[in-house]
Amino acid sequence: MTWKDYIDSDQKVLAGKPKIKGTRLSVEFLIGRMADGWTEEEILENYPHLTKEALQAVYLYLLEIIQDGIIYAPMTKEAA
Repeated sequence: MTWKDYIDSDQKVLAGKPKIKGTRLSVEFLIGRMADGWTEEEILENYPHLTKEALQAVYLYLLEIIQDGIIYAPMTKEAA
């Protein structure tokens, strides 16, 4: 499985934010639900057009951008 099968970006939709193909559900929105405490099951129940594989693609996408060094956690003053 590759995240590219499930996630795309279009400047005309959601200002180009990465989203699940064929939807207006952005990666940011889905991660926000999880950060708010939603479980995978709750997300899939509330968005029935979303598949478990598409949700897994969100994790793969985030893993890749972290591994590529695109995002990092901010350094603390002690670590600087």
